[in-house]
Amino acid sequence: MPPQPFVPEGLRSRPFSQREALALGLTAHMLSGPTWTRLFPRVWVHRDHEMTISDWITAATLAMPERAQLSHVSRLQALGLDVGDVFPVHFTVAGDLHLAVDGIFVHRTEVLPPLDGAGVTPAAAFIQFCATARLIDAIKMGDWLLHRRHMTVLEVAEVSRHDRWRPGARAARTVLRHLDAGSRSLPESEVRTFMVFAGLPAPEVNVPIVVNEELIGVVDLLVRSVMLAVEYEGRQHAESVTQFNRDIARYGAFRRHGLEYLQVTREMAARPRTLVTRIHSRMVDLGYVGPRPGFGRRWASLFEPLSAAVRQSPISAAKGDSATAQRPDGRPGHRPAAG
Repeated sequence: MPPQPFVPEGLRSRPFSQREALALGLTAHMLSGPTWTRLFPRVWVHRDHEMTISDWITAATLAMPERAQLSHVSRLQALGLDVGDVFPVHFTVAGDLHLAVDGIFVHRTEVLPPLDGAGVTPAAAFIQFCATARLIDAIKMGDWLLHRRHMTVLEVAEVSRHDRWRPGARAARTVLRHLDAGSRSLPESEVRTFMVFAGLPAPEVNVPIVVNEELIGVVDLLVRSVMLAVEYEGRQHAESVTQFNRDIARYGAFRRHGLEYLQVTREMAARPRTLVTRIHSRMVDLGYVGPRPGFGRRWASLFEPLSAAVRQSPISAAKGDSATAQRPDGRPGHRPAAG
C-alpha cells in the first residue's frame, strides 16, 4: 500500500498561505504535487476541499499585501450575504499597488474609507456598493445590513457626508430613506419595495399577530388596512421538515382567526409587476379602495443604477477611486441564490 501524503493538521479544510505550509513541514515540492491546489500566488488548498464564498475571500486576502483592505461587495459577502459573484474579490488600497492577480480587483484611492478588523467597515462597503448598484439591490442590501446591526443609518449618513467625493456617497444617502431595519431577508425587502414603489400602502414588516393574548404567528408583511399578510416562501420552507410543519400550523392558526394571507414564491417575485397586481387584487377583495398600482417612472427607477440619478461632483474625478483589475481567467465563478 503506497504511503499516504503528509497533510498537516488543520490544512485539510481551509485555504492557507505557502508560508504557513512551510512552517508546518510541507515543502515547495510537496505543494506542487497532486494533493494540493494552487488558488492564488502563494495560496493553496487541499484538493478535496470544496471552496465556499468565505473560503475564496480568505484565499484572496492571503494573496494580498496587508495594506490592501477587503472592500465593496466582497466585504459584505464576508458578513454572510449570499448575493452576486464571488469573482472578482475586491480590495481597496491607498496609493499605488502594482499587482495583478486573476480573480482580484484592486481599487486605488488617496484616502482609505473607515476600516475595521476585516477591511473597510460595512457602512463604507455599502457606500461603495451603491456607486454601481441598482436601487432595488441597494435597498435589499441596506435592509439586510441594518437588520443584522452591521451598520446604522446614522453611520452611513455621517460617512457619506464626511467623504462626499467618494463614488456612491450621494447615492447611499438617497437610499437611506427607503430602508427598513425590520426586514429579515432579501426577499422580504424586495416584495415590500415593489409594493411601495408601485404606490400601494407600505406594509409593516415582521408583525406579531396576537389573538386573545396568544401569539399565533409573525407575518412577513402586513397590510394592516385590510389585514392581509404577505408571506414569502423560500426554499427552506419546503426543504426543511421542521419549517414545513411549523408553516402548516401557523397558516392553520391564521385561518382559524380569519387572517387573510397571500403566499409569494421566488418565481412570483421574478415577475414583479404581476406580483404587485396580484397583491392589489387580493387587497381589493378585502375592501381596499385606494389607488391602483402604477408602473411609471418611479417604478422604473428601481431597476436602474443609482448613478443614473445622482451626478458626481467635480471633486470626484480628482479624489475618487480608480482601479486595477485582473479578471478571472478560466476560474469558475460562483453565483449563489439571492434568497
